[in-house]
Amino acid sequence: MNLSLLPTDSGCYLFKDKHDRIIYVGKAKVLKKRVSSYFQKRNHDAKTRALVEHIVDLDFIVTANELEALLLENHLIKKHQPKYNIALKDSGGYSYLCLSDELWPRLLVRQDRDLAGKYFGPFTSTRMRDHLYQALQRIFKLRTCHVLPKRACLRYHMDLCDAPCVEKITATDYQKQVNAAEEVLCGRSDALIADLETEMKSHAVEMAFEKALSLRHQIEALRRLQEKQHVQRDKTYDEDVIHYKQEGMMLYIMLFHVKKGMLDEKKSFCFDAMDDAFESFLAQYYQHHSVPKDIILAQPLSKSLHAFLEMKRKAKVCITVPQRGEKKHLLALVQKNIEHHFFGSLKKLEDLQDKLGLAVLPCVIECFDISHFQGHATVASMVQFRDGRADKKQYRRYKIRHVEGIDDFRSMAEVVSRRYGRLLDEKKAMPDLIVIDGGAGQLSFAQASLLELGLDLPIVSLAKRHEEIYMPETEETLRLHHQAPALHLMQQIRDEAHRFAIQYHRQLRKRTTGFHDS
Repeated sequence: MNLSLLPTDSGCYLFKDKHDRIIYVGKAKVLKKRVSSYFQKRNHDAKTRALVEHIVDLDFIVTANELEALLLENHLIKKHQPKYNIALKDSGGYSYLCLSDELWPRLLVRQDRDLAGKYFGPFTSTRMRDHLYQALQRIFKLRTCHVLPKRACLRYHMDLCDAPCVEKITATDYQKQVNAAEEVLCGRSDALIADLETEMKSHAVEMAFEKALSLRHQIEALRRLQEKQHVQRDKTYDEDVIHYKQEGMMLYIMLFHVKKGMLDEKKSFCFDAMDDAFESFLAQYYQHHSVPKDIILAQPLSKSLHAFLEMKRKAKVCITVPQRGEKKHLLALVQKNIEHHFFGSLKKLEDLQDKLGLAVLPCVIECFDISHFQGHATVASMVQFRDGRADKKQYRRYKIRHVEGIDDFRSMAEVVSRRYGRLLDEKKAMPDLIVIDGGAGQLSFAQASLLELGLDLPIVSLAKRHEEIYMPETEETLRLHHQAPALHLMQQIRDEAHRFAIQYHRQLRKRTTGFHDS
């Protein structure tokens, strides 16, 4: 994991273990600061220490604000049931304000959406919800009673209700009040906020500070409501939001799956930017995945692809290319995640290319490590990073066959020969850079194996003691600044290869000797 290039935006982070399982979901106002604190602090409680020991990888989703991060965290915890989120697994979620579907609609606070009506929220802060509720009741005077009484109640005499029960207000005028309250709950409250601010200042001048403070709380609640909540929306159907960016000869795509109004899943893809690559991707993706009712895109589709999607869904598919409003904001959020997900890594790759003097950008990097116990059960690992991120489907592990005892040099030569000999036989693409965990000896033997195969590939080694980089045909080692993105990337790859090798070695020892690590 490279924490230095995490974004400073708000969002959710997902910690994963060695089996790629999500073990913790958290929210953050500043992702970089919050995630880094897990690895920089030393005074964690026992539960957090146990969590940190099991973290191998992480993912994140950038949100537009802290409120969205709160909502998304709640949903992801319920979906994935992470091991270290025990306290939140059974949380019931957040509350809503509801305008009931009745002849004389009521304004109610609801935990569940089980009453017919229009719902607004959810509200992550009980305090904010209550201030807003009080403001709306004070201004619009809607009823709260379950059954209409036969005479005006105390709330009417306190000027908190217009008493439709005894016809103190007509149905038409009451509905106007309901409609106005709905406008505010939809976030269209600028005029109301302006009026409340004028009233607040008037109370302050008259030194009625308690009334002024109450109005300030109500204004804060209204402004909070105005924050757009892109991760949760009131929908009864599924949507996909898809955006892309082309950089050079590569196309980078991100897809947000929104399930009944709630951001449910993030997927990312990258491949060669051939003609009509984006439409080709959509055709291939939806060939194997269900087609939602609504797909939000940055560009229109061809008629033939639109027809294919409707044929696959066996129903109408709405393709939206928004120019403004809520859906446009959703597209912008996906675009923001593309920048952080792909192009934070791009900076590291460009720095590595520059520091090592490579002819091409090292988009595909493979790293090798050797592990054994006093010369027994010697194994090797190979991990692959693609576009600066671990591609675990390409990981490989090897039992060393032809080396006896402790001989890391010849073990490295064997595994490099086996890996690239096989790629040659299968006529598969070679990596852009090979990294060896070790010093000059390991590098020399690995390079000799490549030359025997007739390969001339960029190869370096990284020695852990002083974090020195060894390169072929030079006696001088390269030492990068400890904050250099290139060094962080190489350390991340090397550490992942080491972890994967140790994991395999322990499995073999358990299998052959019954040994169990503590």
